[in-house]
Amino acid sequence: MQLGVVGLGRMGANIVRRLHRAGHNCVVYDRDPKPGEALAKDGAVNVGDLREMVAKLEAPRAIWIMLPAGEITERTLADLAAMMSPGDTLIDGGNAFWKDDVRRGRELEAKGLHYLDIGTSGGVHGLDRGYCLMIGGDKATFDRLEPIFQALAPGKGGIEPTKHRDGRNPTAEQGYLHCGPAGAGHFVKMIHNGIEYGMMQAFAEGFDLLRNASAKDGLPEEYGFDFDVAEIAEVWRRGSVVTSWLLDLTAEALAADEELGAYSGHVSDSGEGRWTVQAAIETATPAEVLTSSLYTRFRSRKDHTFAEKILSAMRAGFGGHVEPKKQG
Repeated sequence: MQLGVVGLGRMGANIVRRLHRAGHNCVVYDRDPKPGEALAKDGAVNVGDLREMVAKLEAPRAIWIMLPAGEITERTLADLAAMMSPGDTLIDGGNAFWKDDVRRGRELEAKGLHYLDIGTSGGVHGLDRGYCLMIGGDKATFDRLEPIFQALAPGKGGIEPTKHRDGRNPTAEQGYLHCGPAGAGHFVKMIHNGIEYGMMQAFAEGFDLLRNASAKDGLPEEYGFDFDVAEIAEVWRRGSVVTSWLLDLTAEALAADEELGAYSGHVSDSGEGRWTVQAAIETATPAEVLTSSLYTRFRSRKDHTFAEKILSAMRAGFGGHVEPKKQG
């Protein structure tokens, strides 16, 4: 299939590469010409502006926008909508606020255009591992573009099949799912990221406690431990119930430097955690862990601990996020 991709950063460029590996054709654009030029060497059609992209795509067109949430995405969607024809599809694969998707879906539908919001998880490793896709929007549009999602998703891989799934939706175990109407995809991804905050915080606090229990002074005499947190992270990877990709990233960071000296402990948040807490308030849903983990990130920007360095290391591992450098 043919797909336009706008925004060729860490994830956008690798989405194009993975699609090309599967035999799909991409027309690409970024304000910075360099990533498009690099992808052109791999077979992509690199264009100089959005109008040229629309002209290069065959109807019915589909254009995937992979840009930061906010004004730049809104402006790009509006510009493209003015150039496209009824029956074409616009896709936002970034981390947008789900209520914006509901509004966009209605606005674009009035113009005869289709809209999909796709929560995309996989970070900088998605090129090889594949991307978990949580998709909202019109089901018929999802069905038409399903070959794209099949190519991007990781597939069953070596994960053990879940018992009692007979008769259920087969796409979920392939790593992609139509979650509902416009807004549903990014809502599910928002909750995913809220859970991610809580899981990361649990690992961070646990390793901080292990490290503090090895302090030489100021503890009751029963402690006296000398824990090697890198080795503990490694042994937990082998058969324990907390085995996960986040633990893998933590073990890798600790093996490289047990003190995590390259990390400041300043932990950013990209919006999804705040939106998750907002949804919890609006639906009167208790979400103590998710809320607390968000507040910890706020605190980390004033008072850094080893736990926050663990968080920074995980964010760098799965998403290539670079926190502000340590001062002083």
